[in-house]
Amino acid sequence: MTEIPEWLNLQVIQAELVNWFNTQVLNFDNALQAGLIALVYLVAVFIGPRMRRAITASTAAKAKGVVWQEIVHQFASHLTPLIALLLLLIVATVVSGVEEIETNIVMSAASLSGAWVVIDVASSVIRNRMISRFITWSAWTVAAIVALGWFRTVAGVLDSVALSFGAVRISLLSVLQGAVVLAVLLWAAVAVSNAIERYLKRLDTLTPSMQVLGTMVIKISLITIACLIGISSLGIDFTALTVFGGALGIGIGFGLQKVISNLVSGLLLLLDKSIKPNDVIAVGGTYGWVDSLGARYASVRTRDGIEYLIPNEDLITQRVENWSHTDRIVRLRIPVGVSYDTDLNLATDLCKKAARAVERVLESPEPRCLLRGFGDNSVDLEIRIWIGDPANGRANVISAVLHHVWNSFKEHEIEIPFPQRDLHLRSGFPVNPDQQQ
Repeated sequence: MTEIPEWLNLQVIQAELVNWFNTQVLNFDNALQAGLIALVYLVAVFIGPRMRRAITASTAAKAKGVVWQEIVHQFASHLTPLIALLLLLIVATVVSGVEEIETNIVMSAASLSGAWVVIDVASSVIRNRMISRFITWSAWTVAAIVALGWFRTVAGVLDSVALSFGAVRISLLSVLQGAVVLAVLLWAAVAVSNAIERYLKRLDTLTPSMQVLGTMVIKISLITIACLIGISSLGIDFTALTVFGGALGIGIGFGLQKVISNLVSGLLLLLDKSIKPNDVIAVGGTYGWVDSLGARYASVRTRDGIEYLIPNEDLITQRVENWSHTDRIVRLRIPVGVSYDTDLNLATDLCKKAARAVERVLESPEPRCLLRGFGDNSVDLEIRIWIGDPANGRANVISAVLHHVWNSFKEHEIEIPFPQRDLHLRSGFPVNPDQQQ
């Protein structure tokens, strides 16, 4: 008769299950910790949503500012896992004071609650799904390692994999720590700079160029500080990177010459205020208004809805027409031709009235109509008008004025001439009768 393997023997399996149940489930310490964990989560689930609604309502009523409300709203949305984590840490601290009771299960639950907080924050703040999933799996992995009590073992293995460069030792553990610190600091730097940007845009005392300049300087400074702190978290002395930093700087200077040039050009544009957001400019055949100024390019939007990304260096080196640099009032010239039989005084008055009938035409300086010359087919007039909003387009104003001119000329029977030519027909040479035969 074939002997049944021990791991398939039901009696052995039953005995092991009973032994595990007696030693783990019926254990007073484990049962107490499990009960405390269940109580903590019930309290967190009960209190968290109520506190979130109360904090949100209180913040909305006080209305201390959009940035403050956004910070409080983000904090309140993650209140439930934060309360669970805080209560578990308190329970672990209190229970650890009793020598006879262990706290391993409570600490495992606390690590899982910490992972819950990280995952909750990542899912609500990080828009990129790939990054959010990476952070989610990383947080649960770390929580599982801590819960199983493998954290020190895994940390020791990662720290043993290292490279030494003189006095500098870089291990896999320090690289992971530096990557986490750098990622968190970069995210915090970008989030803080975006919040400051929104705050600066609401300040009416700052010009648009100063708002963009302040945002750019703050963002660059915060990102630089985050990178320096991330490098220092690796345990690297900055003095050891002097030679390497010089060589890297030379390489960046040659390889990213255009990028650095555009960055410096953007700062110069913001400092000298030659081009500002909402300015109407024409450069390189492109006419439109400046939608935004960035570190590398300026966004110029045309009336056709096309957005041109013009490098900042081109705005420095090329000839740029700025229609609203110091004054947003610009003059438009509209040529009009009338026949030689027209009463010029009446025609000029009608042109002025047609210009005044358009809403966007300014009353001061007032519209004018000048006699420009006598053409081959018409008397050439020119209507000159002023507008104060060139960002809203020129062609639509010219079209509206010409439409009123057309109606006025039709009403007063003023002819708008068109090219006319006289055709003279010459008779040919006489035909020889002998040739006809």
